Amino acid sequence: MKTIISLLQNVPLFQQLTEDDLQGLAPLFTEKKVKKGSILFFEGDDGGEFFLIKSGVIKIYRLDEAKEIILALFRDGDFFGEMSLIGSGHTRSATAETLEPCTFYILNHAVFGQYMEKSPKLLLKLLETTMGRLRQANEQIYDLTFLGVRSRIMKTIIRLSEQHGVPTADGLLINVKLTHQQIANMVGTVRESVTKVLQELLDDGLIQTDKKLITLRNVDAIKAEIR
Repeated sequence: MKTIISLLQNVPLFQQLTEDDLQGLAPLFTEKKVKKGSILFFEGDDGGEFFLIKSGVIKIYRLDEAKEIILALFRDGDFFGEMSLIGSGHTRSATAETLEPCTFYILNHAVFGQYMEKSPKLLLKLLETTMGRLRQANEQIYDLTFLGVRSRIMKTIIRLSEQHGVPTADGLLINVKLTHQQIANMVGTVRESVTKVLQELLDDGLIQTDKKLITLRNVDAIKAEIR
């Protein structure tokens, strides 16, 4: 119980709830463990569950003529599927797959609906959180439309460092292992382009790489090159 309450306290959606509110909400979640490479749901499936990640990494993606487009990466403490809490009858807008063995806390829409009736503030926070995610999606669409490949790659690693960055002695470590192909799937380009740009950033001393992990050594310098 303590673990999920500590996670809930760090989720923007639930931060306004009191300790008593969280104590009442926590039992509504069920815990589930899945293996690496598991599909949690496919695009087009009925959506009725909210996921809170206790451990592991998830990728959210769509397929465009068999080409994978990665929309987001989520890890420990992150959440997804919040739109399923707003109303019934919605279908999933993307596919979710585990990149590591994962443990989740899952909240069912029907169960949450009964609880939400007692907390109008929670409903407003849910709408605010959803709008924030939509704004982020619009920014990604803008980048794909108007930025060149090099700028898109650099902006993507900046965004990943903001979402998953861990300060180290060498710089800001993106604490998610990523292949060049996975980065290409986020950016909408080919793997060779990602390899080329990352090698240029490596040669310039702006990043360093080790076993699929990227460390940004000079964030400001990378941002200055995005145009």
